[in-house]
Amino acid sequence: MPEEQDNQIERREPGGISRRSETAKRGSDAARFVKGLANRRTESELPNTVSTGHTYEFSLKWGSWGDGEGQFDYPYGIAIAPDGSVYVADHGNRRIQTFTSEGVFVSQWGTGGVEFERPYGIAVASDGSVYVADSGNRIQKFTSKGVFVSTWGTRGEGDGEFGFPEGLAMTYDGSVYVADTRNARIQKFTSEGVFVSQWGTYGRGYGQFDYPVGVAVASDGSVYVADYGNNRIQKFTSEGVFVSKWGTNGTGDGEFKSPYGVAVASYDSVYVADSGNDRIQKFTSEGVFVSQWGTDGTDDGEFDGLGGVAVASDGSVYVADEGNSRIQKFSPVSRR
Repeated sequence: MPEEQDNQIERREPGGISRRSETAKRGSDAARFVKGLANRRTESELPNTVSTGHTYEFSLKWGSWGDGEGQFDYPYGIAIAPDGSVYVADHGNRRIQTFTSEGVFVSQWGTGGVEFERPYGIAVASDGSVYVADSGNRIQKFTSKGVFVSTWGTRGEGDGEFGFPEGLAMTYDGSVYVADTRNARIQKFTSEGVFVSQWGTYGRGYGQFDYPVGVAVASDGSVYVADYGNNRIQKFTSEGVFVSKWGTNGTGDGEFKSPYGVAVASYDSVYVADSGNDRIQKFTSEGVFVSQWGTDGTDDGEFDGLGGVAVASDGSVYVADEGNSRIQKFSPVSRR
């Protein structure tokens, strides 16, 4: 990997967080890594643990640093289509890439900032439509083949405006939830980009955020948000009413260091990309810790900073291992 590039990464700070260098002027990274963020502790509401009948083992990986087909320059968002295809927001290369469930390259779209400033979050609707959170303060919608459909949003703090959106999620009825990161709020839209509602302000209280990034929606409509700066997950109703929260700054079970991605499986288990701890943690829908895997490194099952996480219908977990410029897939294994 070249030593100089516009989204260069410094591998670890003393607090264990992957911190991007000051050369990343066009990304959100300088704002994300606020001084002392890793040492801030939030209210402790750690869950109990439960046993699980499944663990996860490394299945496969694909990708390396570069701009060729199947290569990446810091992949962030990842989503699974209804047919099992894997969509990846290839942040540094300003494009979307699609793959089979086994990592075989299928297609790509977006070049040189013409279509994307820098893509972060990505979600696929039940009809195959693809939604991308673009750091140019807009959401873009495409067909499953990458044909542009529509766009909405501009920079600002009003309804339907954004301050660097990073995460987004779709519901079965077509509602779109966007993590409006720098505005410290969640916004809800129709599938056509019509503003519906919004909630959240900056802070540490219930329903407040410090750099919300990942967002996911459960089958019952519950909305889960990765509250990155507060080192916690928050849960809301579909209308933004606060339900619960869990997590605090740390390395133990149910603790986080800068959680980035969050995903909900069909049976409502919650998976969190615990970026600063280089691991995936799994919880029940109520925040009870179930299991975790991963550590810092470059080998199979190891990570160097985490972006998004997605769960397929068969229970396979896909992780954007952004610092290692690759995707890793893990499969559930029943315990004997």
